[in-house]
Amino acid sequence: MTEVKSKIEALRKELNEHNYNYYVLDNATISDFEFDQKLKELEALEQKYPEFFDADSPTQRVGGAITKNFETIVHRNRMYSLDNSYSQEDLLDWEKRIQKALGDVPMEYTCELKYDGASISITYEDGVLVRAVTRGDGVQGDDVTNNIKTIKSVPIRLKGNDYPKSFDIRGEIILPFAGFERMNQELIEIGETPYANPRNTASGSLKLQDSAEVAKRPLECLLYNLIGSDLGFETQYEGLEKARQWGFKVPTVSKLAKSMDEVLEFIAYWDVHRHELPYETDGVVVKVNSLHDQEELGFTAKSPRWAIAYKFKAEQGETLLESIVYQVGRTGAITPVANLAPVQLAGTTVRRASLHNADQIAKLDVRVGDYVYVEKGGEIIPKIVGVNTVVRPSDSQPTVYITTCPECDTPLKRNRGEAQHYCPNVYGCPPQIAGRIQHFISRKAMDIEGLGEETVVLLYNNGLIKDYADLYELKKEDVLPLERMAEKSADNLINGIEASKSIPFERVLYALGIRYVGETVAKKLANHYKSIDALAVAPMLEMITVDEIGERIAQSVIDFFSNDINKQTIERLKAYGVQMVLEEKESTVVSDLLKGKTIVVSGVFTQVSREELKQMIEDHGGKNGSSISAKTDYVVAGDKMGPSKLEKANQLGITILTEEAFLTMIK
Repeated sequence: MTEVKSKIEALRKELNEHNYNYYVLDNATISDFEFDQKLKELEALEQKYPEFFDADSPTQRVGGAITKNFETIVHRNRMYSLDNSYSQEDLLDWEKRIQKALGDVPMEYTCELKYDGASISITYEDGVLVRAVTRGDGVQGDDVTNNIKTIKSVPIRLKGNDYPKSFDIRGEIILPFAGFERMNQELIEIGETPYANPRNTASGSLKLQDSAEVAKRPLECLLYNLIGSDLGFETQYEGLEKARQWGFKVPTVSKLAKSMDEVLEFIAYWDVHRHELPYETDGVVVKVNSLHDQEELGFTAKSPRWAIAYKFKAEQGETLLESIVYQVGRTGAITPVANLAPVQLAGTTVRRASLHNADQIAKLDVRVGDYVYVEKGGEIIPKIVGVNTVVRPSDSQPTVYITTCPECDTPLKRNRGEAQHYCPNVYGCPPQIAGRIQHFISRKAMDIEGLGEETVVLLYNNGLIKDYADLYELKKEDVLPLERMAEKSADNLINGIEASKSIPFERVLYALGIRYVGETVAKKLANHYKSIDALAVAPMLEMITVDEIGERIAQSVIDFFSNDINKQTIERLKAYGVQMVLEEKESTVVSDLLKGKTIVVSGVFTQVSREELKQMIEDHGGKNGSSISAKTDYVVAGDKMGPSKLEKANQLGITILTEEAFLTMIK
């Protein structure tokens, strides 16, 4: 038996090496026939000796696991989005912001191509793949581990032994052009509709229920970032090199740039040569190379300050503007939309494009019957960028913007200083009512399973709901007669509504749809006021002292809670059991020694980690500051603290503590 086990292990090792050579290095060292013969030999041995089964075996790459419901997983480290830039000036402005934060020190950048696919976060423990999660909303995503394991450029077990004990690696799941064309050809031959573009096909593949179907698709995974503690390297570029050594497919086109001039050279080269690549690319990602500097720069609410995406100029097309229609959003905002003669852009057929507002229509002088230039803003949302006036009909008439709501005929309003027109009929305009309910049930809000946007419209049109509080009065017998509503669907809907009563208060506050109150603002307000009752009576002067809350947001919140209809809705939600009080988590506070103090942590530390220091500040009642200002009470300074931060702290007369001094203080 020992001999059999050794044979099985040797075959696995050899096949894994061939997989690595072929799918990662693009350098086949064995013919397909020879590989298949060895794989069949291994399969036969594993079937005959099941006691030697290993989930990491190359034979398991074919998939076969069925996932009916993808579990939602909270990311260990949030997946941020990148700020975009479209010009040399944008990049130079970004560099100035970095130098202002770090000081006028020499900067190195890592330049990487921005591949257009589906983002993924893969977790490794002790060198073994344990979980793969889609980007989702950046905070949480779907567990697609079974599907990711079928992608042969993703290592199940890492090479070498110098990898961190636990880390996440981020990458892009892409579908090469050749594989995409082959898949489409197969569909065309059987009379099926071909896929629209590689990106959407790659993204959709990750959510297929049968992993065996995913295994048939020629997907690849290109890795670009490692996240964790004690990674064993100090720069982004070094991290890419390490990832390659551990068996990851990391594009070799990345470059270490010693200056912004070298960054611009990289961008100029690939803006031309990207069309020679086997994958879709839509730009270049520029990152501050030093991981220490990345940590110093930190994040905004949405993006890392140490990275920026330069987007290549969008593909543009010319087509006929057939008509303009006006849509009403949940806040009453009116959006003009152009209906176009179909035009191909970036692999998709575009039939509609946003015209944004009345000012944009007037600026471009867009008219029905014009031939217009259309491009995909950021390669995603089509927009009209110009008009071919040379071919404009002689009887063309300027566009006259509507004056009444296209849904309820209420005269439109436009607030001073705002670009959009609004329908003020908040509680009587059907799209606004349905839109608020659709926002309420959305994933980031109440996340009501079994209830989608179409079902909301169906419920509203059948008179079963007129606001989101009405959802909690629905009964199974109310919804069963609806079109396409089967017994199981009705059960799922009612159960989903019941389950939403446990959604935490900060998400309920976001779900209410208060204008200007997004996810981040809702969390800030919930953490400060703790309950809906306290927030409802909060005065303006107090509310604007809350972090990131300005007068516009405060006034919107006050207006919302001063409305009688909203007050009644809130009382009903309370009565149904919806969470209107912040759930107090188990406190880690051990003293109020630092109460009322704002402390900025900067530099590299030896006795405890940066994150442990921040936790200690909170444990003793203090607040962690993201940047040095007149409101900062202390700076805890470690080695390699940015010189500009040190200079600013000294100018403001802020007390600077060493690591030892801070630890002594809290003891």
